[in-house]
Amino acid sequence: MNMELFLTTFFILYMLTAFVWPTYRTYKRTGINPLTFGKTENAHDLIGKWFKFIIFLIPVNIGLFWLGPNWYRFTLPVWYLDHQWVRITGIILCITSLVWTSFAQYQMGESWRIGIDEQNKAPLVKKGLYTISRNPIFLGMLFTLAGVFLCLPNALSLLTFVCGYLLIQIQVRLEEEFLIKNYGEDYRQFMQQTRRWI
Repeated sequence: MNMELFLTTFFILYMLTAFVWPTYRTYKRTGINPLTFGKTENAHDLIGKWFKFIIFLIPVNIGLFWLGPNWYRFTLPVWYLDHQWVRITGIILCITSLVWTSFAQYQMGESWRIGIDEQNKAPLVKKGLYTISRNPIFLGMLFTLAGVFLCLPNALSLLTFVCGYLLIQIQVRLEEEFLIKNYGEDYRQFMQQTRRWI
């Protein structure tokens, strides 16, 4: 398989599925802008800035791979992970994350937000994949970061995965505090019935 073409196609499809289409759909149906990260220096908005940086590193990594060995070497490749079975595992993770995230986004519907929306209260989603995981979209993002690392095992993709993992862990806990405050006992019961991840 042409890894450059696969990763480029995957990244475009994932961004459309995970962010662009759900954002457009929600705005079109509700008139609410789902993008809630602002420009302040509080923890929530700082995480938003770092998320953008982490996402930006993925096409940079893919681009350096496209340019060939002379450029790709700057990513500090982990050559002992450069095996077909590792790449196949990465491809499977990427495809799984795309399918999983697509279903999670569809089931989230008009409640979709990027960040914490303190202005507009949305219905609490507890159906479909949300009966398995309280955070299926974030889980899909972790699958994506892990899959990209296995497809392109290098220091840049490892940095992307580790930083993305830490940011997601912090964001999930910020959102949990917000959801408890806004949904009270309903969300506490949801926490008892459904795991944070899976």
